[in-house]
Amino acid sequence: MSDKIHVLIVEADFYRDISDALLEGAKEVLDNADAVYEVIRVPGCLEIPAAIRFAIKSMEFMGGRRRYDAYVALGCVVRGETSHYDTVSEESARALMDIATNYCIAIGNGIITCEDMDQAWARALKDKKNKGGGAAQAALDMLDLKEHFGLFPR
Repeated sequence: MSDKIHVLIVEADFYRDISDALLEGAKEVLDNADAVYEVIRVPGCLEIPAAIRFAIKSMEFMGGRRRYDAYVALGCVVRGETSHYDTVSEESARALMDIATNYCIAIGNGIITCEDMDQAWARALKDKKNKGGGAAQAALDMLDLKEHFGLFPR
């Protein structure tokens, strides 16, 4: 078994061009950390927590054998004319926090919430705010903290 860090990146397809830019930033950080990663795509941000929970559940069927050490959630929510923005942004963040705390896993939340597409691009691009890279770094940092407290496997 490899000693490299294994990361699952879950990318929402809604606003795919934005999430692909977030993914570029995340990959760069993980590559620099010599981590290995898998990318899966889901329809939207509300589906990201379920996909992460599926991955955790699959470890139970594998006898607890490690598959992923950390998780990165990537997606974009842009405010529209209805309250759907509030539901998606709040519920996806809440669900990710619930998973992280209930299952003691390292998650980097790179779901950006924006008023418009200009804000989304400013947060997504690597040469701007690079929130995808920030989410990957947060996952790695939380994994380090988890190891600091002796929580294994990673």
